[in-house]
Amino acid sequence: MMAHRPCHQGLRGLLLLIALFLLPLLPEKTLALEKYGRPLPSMEEPEHEGREEEESLFGGYLLTGAFVKNPSFAARPDNSGLVGMRHMLHLETDLYKQYLTFYTDQNFFSDRTDGWIKLSEWDATFAFTGVLDRFNWRLQYERDAPLDRSGIKQAYADALVTARFQAIQDFPWWRRTFPYQNLTAYAGAGWLFHNSNYFARPNNTGRALFRYVAHADLDLYKNRVVLYGDMNFFTDREAGNTLNPTELDWILGIAVRWKDMELAFYREEDRPLDQPGLVQKYYAVQLRFAFDVSKGALERMGIKR
Repeated sequence: MMAHRPCHQGLRGLLLLIALFLLPLLPEKTLALEKYGRPLPSMEEPEHEGREEEESLFGGYLLTGAFVKNPSFAARPDNSGLVGMRHMLHLETDLYKQYLTFYTDQNFFSDRTDGWIKLSEWDATFAFTGVLDRFNWRLQYERDAPLDRSGIKQAYADALVTARFQAIQDFPWWRRTFPYQNLTAYAGAGWLFHNSNYFARPNNTGRALFRYVAHADLDLYKNRVVLYGDMNFFTDREAGNTLNPTELDWILGIAVRWKDMELAFYREEDRPLDQPGLVQKYYAVQLRFAFDVSKGALERMGIKR
C-alpha cells in the first residue's frame, strides 16, 4: 500500500505518471486495448530496512507471460490468431488517502501463429478507484483493438462496486489458528453504461450490459505462496432477460513471491452460459516485478519535479 499524502502531491504524481507513460507514444498513431484486466494477487510493498520511508509518487508492476498451452484463446478482438505472449504495464498513484486512486493497465499480446514475437493487440485501461471501509468502487474505461491489422475494436466504460472481507481481520479464530495464512475475498456488480462493440459472449455475439465479479486470494504462507481464483460474469443488453449471465470467465492460479518478484502459473477459461458456442481457454506462466517510485528516487536520478 502506498503512503498517504496530500491531494496536491497526488495530483502532481498523476501528471508525472501520465507524462512518463504518454511521452514515448506521442508520435505514434492511437491504437488499441483488451478485456477486463486479468486479476492478480496483491503484492506487499517492499521493506527498506535502515532507511526512512520515502513519499511515494506512483507504483505499479511489469509482467511478461507465455501461454504455454493455448488451443483457443484469440490474439485479437475479432477472435483471429492464438495468443503466444502477454506483456503488461500497471501504473497507479494515490490521489487522496486511498479514497481516490488513478491507475492504468496496458496489455500487449502476440500471436503464436505469426511467430510469437510480433504484437497483435494492445488493450488499455484507465480508471479511478477508491476504498471506503469494506467497499471498493471503480470507474473505468477500456478499449481493445488489433495492432498489426485493421479489425474490430471493442470499448466500454463501466462502474463497479465490490465488498470485501479478510479472514485474519474478521475472524479471531482464524488469526489464532492460522497466524501465517489469510483468506481475502471480494464480490460485487457493475454496469457497462457505455458499450461500443464489447461483446456478451466469447464468440462475439450480443453486447455486455452488467457484470458480476467474485475474487479470492488464499495466502498459504506469509503472502509468499498464494492460491487465487476469479469469476467474471457478463449479461447481454440485447437478451430478453438482461440480468441473466451470458458469459463466465474464470481463472485459477498459484503465485510464488520473492521480494519484489512473483512467478505465477494459472488457467483461464471463457465460456458462454446461455447457448452453445466458442470456449476460449489457455494455461499460462508469467513473471511479475513490482516497483514504487518516490520523490527521493527521482531526485537521485537527477529528475526535478
